[in-house]
Parts: sequence; structure tokens; C-alpha cells
Amino acid sequence: MIVRERSVPPFDFHGLAIRDYTAGHETSSSFAVIEVEPGAMHPVAWSRRSDKYYYVISGEVEFVESGQTHVLAAGDFCLVEQGERFSYRSVSDERARLCLLHTPSFDAESEVLG
Repeated sequence: MIVRERSVPPFDFHGLAIRDYTAGHETSSSFAVIEVEPGAMHPVAWSRRSDKYYYVISGEVEFVESGQTHVLAAGDFCLVEQGERFSYRSVSDERARLCLLHTPSFDAESEVLG
């Protein structure tokens, strides 16, 4: 399967622009790219279903995961295991870009906010 960026329109989630490259496909994992604009943040959430693998392509984000705060920059990685509460936010004046892999694949009904 080949998916070109221009064929994946971003959707807005609390100010984050998310491109879900595997939406509509039956895959065992799902893949997305997230643009985090300055001042944007992902609210506290957790998954009943998936582990989440975040890789920072560019910029800086502050992750709060398992009650600990970490600033991640390009080349850094964060694993959020199923059931762990997490949030993240932009911490610079530049857009951050993240890759996100859900395993098993993303299921909106399995995601919990708050």
C-alpha cells in the first residue's frame, strides 16, 4: 500500500492537524502524522486498546506521561502504553511534527479523553 500525503486531508483535533494515513484501511496498526502548532496541546487522554508510539520529526513538544514531564525534540521517541494517561503540547514558537503509530490500529471508541 502506498499513500501519498496529498491524498490525506488533515483533520482538526483540539488545534492539532492530524493526517491519518491508514484511515479506511483494514490494518493491524495505524499510522498518522501530527502537526502541533505553537500553543496547541493534546488534552489528557488514554487508550483502552492501543499502545501509541510517538516519534518527533521536528520541533519540540512537552509530553506528560505516567505523571512525568519530558521535553522531546527531533529524533526523540515516546511510547505510551495502553491505559497510560498522557498529554502533550508545543513548547516553542515553531510547529512540531510527530509520527504516531497505534498498535493495534486506532479505534476512536477506545480512546478516552480526560
